[in-house]
Amino acid sequence: MRFYIQKRRQPPAVIIVALIDILIVLLIFLMVTTTFKQQPALKLALPESSQALKNGATENPPMIVSITADGSFFWGVDKLPVTLERIRSEMAAGIAKSPDTKLAISADKAAPFGQIVKIMDAAKETGVKAVSAFTKMPPKS
Repeated sequence: MRFYIQKRRQPPAVIIVALIDILIVLLIFLMVTTTFKQQPALKLALPESSQALKNGATENPPMIVSITADGSFFWGVDKLPVTLERIRSEMAAGIAKSPDTKLAISADKAAPFGQIVKIMDAAKETGVKAVSAFTKMPPKS
């Protein structure tokens, strides 16, 4: 009688290195094709103006004060919450560095007008020569 000798089968092996290579390629592909959009820290509904300038139209960046619909003040590009006294000291420091620095007010269209006037008064007290407002272009019809 002749017995058949069964060969031992090796268990299937998963090649981890190949899987890691594929995952790295997918990760690189997703990183390259993803677009990153900067979201503003504050949601402001800017008033419309037909004379609105494009971003970066001036050479010297202005000091920026943002006013929300509830009347809160925020300073600079980083939108740091500040008080009116702090705004005065920041404007005075900015004017001390560069006397022809301008002030730009970025106020929500529902912001209390009294808050805007307070900022304009503070600008006049500290010696700011030019005050402008951020607006947006009206929709094309």
